Amino acid sequence: MGARPTSTAPADAHDAMRRARFEALATEVYEPLQRYVRRRIDAAAADDVVSDTLLVCWRRLDDVPDDAALAWTLGVARRCLANDRRGERRQANVGHRLAAQPVAPPDSADENDLVADLHTALAELPDTDREIVLLWAWDGLPPRDIAVALGLSANAVSIRLHRVKQRLAERLGPARDAGFLSVGGHTFDRWLVRKIRQAGGHLPGERIDRRKEDR
Repeated sequence: MGARPTSTAPADAHDAMRRARFEALATEVYEPLQRYVRRRIDAAAADDVVSDTLLVCWRRLDDVPDDAALAWTLGVARRCLANDRRGERRQANVGHRLAAQPVAPPDSADENDLVADLHTALAELPDTDREIVLLWAWDGLPPRDIAVALGLSANAVSIRLHRVKQRLAERLGPARDAGFLSVGGHTFDRWLVRKIRQAGGHLPGERIDRRKEDR
């Protein structure tokens, strides 16, 4: 008797489930992933980095945590950006780009100076601290998801985020003393998120400064 044909049904079902899970993941993360990348690299290069990130997600689909898929994906994107060395392309230094951003129309001349000081303070932060506060403010991630993206513990992220906000509040102390900010409550957090997101609104269509080397 000849060999009995081997059924491919289980393999086909597994492949279909895998494709369905990836499609659901891509639908969930594509837009925030694209925003994240375009804030850090020029638009022409962003599509390549997004594609590279999604390819890694497909290959490592079993490693993607169900409860932190976006955070995990942004962590992959961060590594893709760091490894991106095609031609003259360089990862944008977000701090310098923030410092160079035109300031959004302020509520007052005093707030104009305040926002300029904020951009300078963000540019002066260590890279990881700046990334933590931007993931929190720009991307709306809680500390536990920031921890997944950066490969840190949630406790470490919470501590560093608290310290960064304290540092920024101290840098903006004159405005606090003048009554613009209430650091004791949630007013400062809301103000900080709003102003960082306003700065971020200028980033997607810009090209990176390729004269600057990655740090």
